[in-house]
Formats: sequence, C-alpha cells, structure tokens
Amino acid sequence: MKNFFQTRLLAPLLALLKQGLSPRELALCIALGAGIGLFPVLGVSTPLLTIIALARKLNLAAIQLVSYAMSPVQLVLIIPFMRLGEWAIGATPQPMTIAAGMEILATGILEAIITLWDAIIHATLGWLILGPLAIYVTYRVLIPLLERASQSLRKADEL
Repeated sequence: MKNFFQTRLLAPLLALLKQGLSPRELALCIALGAGIGLFPVLGVSTPLLTIIALARKLNLAAIQLVSYAMSPVQLVLIIPFMRLGEWAIGATPQPMTIAAGMEILATGILEAIITLWDAIIHATLGWLILGPLAIYVTYRVLIPLLERASQSLRKADEL
C-alpha cells in the first residue's frame, strides 16, 4: 500500500515541483483537492474542482489526483458529516448506513436524491462546518513542507 501511494500520488505531485510548480500553488492544489474531495455529495467534487482550477489557473491534474485519492475517505465520512449537520441544526438522526445509501443509489440517481434529500443537506452542512477550516489548515501546514521538499529536489538535481 505504501508503494502504491508513493508511486501513484506522492511521486507525481513531487514531479510537479520539479517541473516548476511553486510550493504554494501545489499546497493549494493539494488542500483544495483533499478538502473538496471529501465533500459528502457523490459526483460534485470533480466538476467543482475543475471550475475552481480553471478559474484560479491552478494545476487541474494535481487537484484531481488528490481528490480521487480521497474517494475512499469521502465515502467513510459521509455519515459523520451527516451526523454533524443533524447535530448543528438539532435534527433527529436519520437511520442511515453507507450500505443503505449505496442500495438507494442503485435504484437511480433521481430516486436517490429524492429519498436522501435531508441526508444530503445535513451532510453538506456538516462539511461546511469543517471543510473550509480543514482546507485552510492543510494549506498552511503544507507550504513549509513543500518548500523544503522543493529545496531538497533542487539540491538533488544539482548533484
């Protein structure tokens, strides 16, 4: 598993630094890709990140790569985001599991949206409480790490 992340995620991102992407820009791409990649409504993050990347002239490949890497975590966090949203507005928790949600999705997207509307709203609210802060903190933490990585890569290239 470590080798998978090394070759499929870390190496391509570090290659972008070698190709001249600034550490700050890469940090922003990673933070946005990870944070919005966790948005708890399936199918929303890819077009949203594409719009953001094009509007901000960010590296689309980096953002989408990180977003796709977050897909398993996104699925795991849908219920906790839903519970946080329910708690925030004082709603009664809905009896929902990931398996039940996937069964509903199998009936068709329109049927799923109608059936899961309250859960979608609650999960979105839960993400809105934590997501923007998580994106900001991730960005601020990654800047110095990527600046050091960039310096190390430049030194290694000089040798």
